Amino acid sequence: MTILLKPDGYYTSNLNETAQVILDHLITKDDRTDDIDYYKRIRRDIREFNQTQDEREFTLAEIKNAIEELKKKDSWRNGITGEIYKRVYKLLPSFTYTIYSVCLQAGCFPKRWKRAKIIPIVKPGKEQVQGASKYRLISLINVGGKVLEKLLINKSHSPFI
Repeated sequence: MTILLKPDGYYTSNLNETAQVILDHLITKDDRTDDIDYYKRIRRDIREFNQTQDEREFTLAEIKNAIEELKKKDSWRNGITGEIYKRVYKLLPSFTYTIYSVCLQAGCFPKRWKRAKIIPIVKPGKEQVQGASKYRLISLINVGGKVLEKLLINKSHSPFI
């Protein structure tokens, strides 16, 4: 990582300070005090949303599709690649289904699946920029978490919820 120009006009002096400038620039704070009515309503609806058991189920097809979308080399930390995960699903589809169904029913996203490796990448054409805006972040997450994340995203976009 390089030395960056901070918003106050000074340069960062060490790696920790550079990382903090990047994080402050790229990760917005969720300040509820400046919410407009639209966002206040969304927050209220989310708090009040109460799904029934029938609405909460994943299907075998949803889980299979999420796993099939994994890239062969997807992996981080535990060494389990997308390819290995696909093979486990083919051998033990009911076991895999149960894991994700229990996560959904319990409202649980396992801690080990939440850990991510955050990598700052210099944006194309921004190599000469001295501020934090030259970076974008990518996060590498556990394959199991990647599947659960995909299932939850697909479920939230479903017209039947």
